[in-house]
Amino acid sequence: MTTTNDDHPKLNRRTAAIAGLAAGALGLGGAELLAGVLPGAASPIVAVGDFVISLQPPGAKQFVVDLVGEADKLVLNLLIAAVAIGLAGGIGILARTRPGLARAAIGVGAIFVLGVGLRDRLAEPITTFVVAVAAAGIAAVTLDRLLALARAPGEAPMAEMPNWGRRRFLGTSIAVVGVAAASGVAGRALLDRGRLAASPQVGALPEPSTTAPPLPSGVSLEVPDLSPIVTPNRDFYRIDTALLVPRPDLDTWRLSLTGMVDRPFELTYDELVAMPLQEQYVTIACVSNEVGGGLVGNALWTGVRLKTLLERAGVQPSATQIVGRAVDGFTVGFPTAWALADDREALVAVAMNGEPLPANHGFPARLIVPGLYGYVSATKWLAEIELTTLEAFDAYWVPLGWAKEAPILTQSRIDVPRRGARVPAGTVAVAGVAWAPDRGISAVEVQVDEDGWRPADLSAPISDATWVQWLYRWPASPGDHLLRVRAIDGNGDVQTDMKSRPAPDGARGHHTVEVTVT
Repeated sequence: MTTTNDDHPKLNRRTAAIAGLAAGALGLGGAELLAGVLPGAASPIVAVGDFVISLQPPGAKQFVVDLVGEADKLVLNLLIAAVAIGLAGGIGILARTRPGLARAAIGVGAIFVLGVGLRDRLAEPITTFVVAVAAAGIAAVTLDRLLALARAPGEAPMAEMPNWGRRRFLGTSIAVVGVAAASGVAGRALLDRGRLAASPQVGALPEPSTTAPPLPSGVSLEVPDLSPIVTPNRDFYRIDTALLVPRPDLDTWRLSLTGMVDRPFELTYDELVAMPLQEQYVTIACVSNEVGGGLVGNALWTGVRLKTLLERAGVQPSATQIVGRAVDGFTVGFPTAWALADDREALVAVAMNGEPLPANHGFPARLIVPGLYGYVSATKWLAEIELTTLEAFDAYWVPLGWAKEAPILTQSRIDVPRRGARVPAGTVAVAGVAWAPDRGISAVEVQVDEDGWRPADLSAPISDATWVQWLYRWPASPGDHLLRVRAIDGNGDVQTDMKSRPAPDGARGHHTVEVTVT
């Protein structure tokens, strides 16, 4: 019988790997559960994920969005868990012959988890330390116990175990993994519930002093499966860098106006919402949106005019950039002149479609700047507005290859019929949405195959800052056909047919859909 230097029987690699995988899973699951229970503790998976995001190379954002869309956070969470548990399997193999070195490797992992956890600006150091130590302790003790169980039957390797001994080891390992999974799911549920609990606590907001005009007659074309003119909160896209929704403590949260201003100041949440509130409909879009994609939405936003806050602070003439900083450190930046233009109203929004901002969409406050892609303007979980110069600071996405200035391009999309649809011959409704905030849409045209461009009917616009619906009644004949759409903005500029990827400043081209007419 082969033994180690410690006179322990040498297990085969498969047995040791199983023990390591199970121990790692339990350590990780237990840590997630503790993070959900202990106030302010950083989740190891989220902390590592945030660290990975901070190291992403240029182009990584678009690659991930193209691959998995809005499931990017779930995929990254699962990938981190899988890698951590896989590494634990390797530590299990190491423990066959070098148990001391295996324990040291677990300790190094705990130090790493603690280090990345403390990078979270909302993390409490003591509870985060407890989580990291607990994760290492649970993993180390579980690994020792499973390896001892594997060696127990006659001091023989697993391959030589009697069936009952092998079954006992495997059954225990499976049970450990089950407990780990349950702990991880429970911990994440507790974390999410704690993070999402903020919005309902604020109650009803004061009535806006300036309400949005009533929606005009004909604002909706009432075509089945056409995107609604106002996107419900539950359906509004979400793209950001936060793996876990930040939960600012309203007792300590402040919105600060800093930088190149004459009178810096800060506001509590109550002070912010007590200021005159203004409503306006604004369409916002993500720069990662592909032509025809769904990373765009229109909502009724309620908030304080950004101009009001800037006037109170006294913006210095040389301040050419506004930087928005989130509670988790994320930053955006856009020209000061864009926010100060007479025909544009940027908001520090506190409500969305008549409700306090959902946690997923930036509670307690976020920036909404008509006409700019979200990555340069729409800071969620806003904590600071800093005035600086365009040369002095590059916001989060700029060093990663995205443009520093990013007005939303003129875009249009076919919602119905869907790609690959089969429709009956006759009059077919071809419909969708088009947007060019804050220039507005003056016309939409549709092309069938290589025929000429035909005008579509437009819904009554809410404002130049919002999208419109469009409808073309197509006299469809049998066969396979290619539908194409383009928009013309309020300045008379026609949406380009020259194709480009979203990076660095938005996707270009015409949305096309292939359909079969029967």
